Amino acid sequence: MVTSPGRARRRRWILPAVLALAVLAGGLLFVNRRHVLPTPEQCHFATAAGEMVLEPEEASNAAVITAVAHSRRLPERAVTIALATALQESHLKNLEGGDRDSVGLFQQRPSQGWGTAKQIADPVYTTNKFFDGLVKVPGYSRLPLTEAAQAVQKSGFPQAYAKHETDATVIAGALSGREAASMGCTVTSAAPVAAASPQTGKDGLTEGARRVSAQVKRDFARTVAVRTVPSGDGRALELVPAGKAAAGASSGTAGRDGWVVAHWAVARAAELGITSVVYDGQEWRTGSSTGGWQPYRGTAAPAAGGVLVTAGG
Repeated sequence: MVTSPGRARRRRWILPAVLALAVLAGGLLFVNRRHVLPTPEQCHFATAAGEMVLEPEEASNAAVITAVAHSRRLPERAVTIALATALQESHLKNLEGGDRDSVGLFQQRPSQGWGTAKQIADPVYTTNKFFDGLVKVPGYSRLPLTEAAQAVQKSGFPQAYAKHETDATVIAGALSGREAASMGCTVTSAAPVAAASPQTGKDGLTEGARRVSAQVKRDFARTVAVRTVPSGDGRALELVPAGKAAAGASSGTAGRDGWVVAHWAVARAAELGITSVVYDGQEWRTGSSTGGWQPYRGTAAPAAGGVLVTAGG
């Protein structure tokens, strides 16, 4: 059988091409082994309802929604409804725009009386506005999620909220404190703790700790007290759910409220520069490849019911 010149030419270039691809693949494998690719920043939620992964920005906004609900003493069902709504409207992103004049986590519209665009762009404000509407819905906690959300949002696609209920239930189960140590974040961008003595202000806090303190008060209002840790060189804060410290971390509501705060701190770590969180004998730290909770082996344990938070910078 005679081989045509065209077929011979094709064979001549196929072999070098295959060899080149093999060399390239081997080179990439070598580079990846020598230089480990960075672990992506993400937050992982694992509860009895399932598992869910969010980007740090999304987890941070979910934590704000939960904290605002906590400050208003709303049930976990309210958190689930709000999270499912925000997942549908913005995927938990604080959007600058949207359909027509919609803004923010819940895509609320200034023209519909939700507030100014600047106000709605504030996650705490916009979440409070959502809950203002939700608590006016008779029996909202017993309604199907899509009906409760639609009663507040007046969406053109009311059935869309239902598809997010499972994910919202997973996130709410963790952030509401019902399931302890059920979420963690892999964070590499938080400000590192310097070896030298940090610069503190008249309040004895570093700029990073002061920023965390201000955000705790804003997100939780008066339901979480902020205390300075004398031995913490200005970086450490003790966050205590109001009225719960005396009960101890292991007792029912006190323990759950503490996990609300502890999970809030982890979820907001990337944004606020939080480097470690200690609660109920467990610790979360930035730089962990797993982003999970580990047994706490330090000595600066918080008082009963308190959450010890350290800020970088």
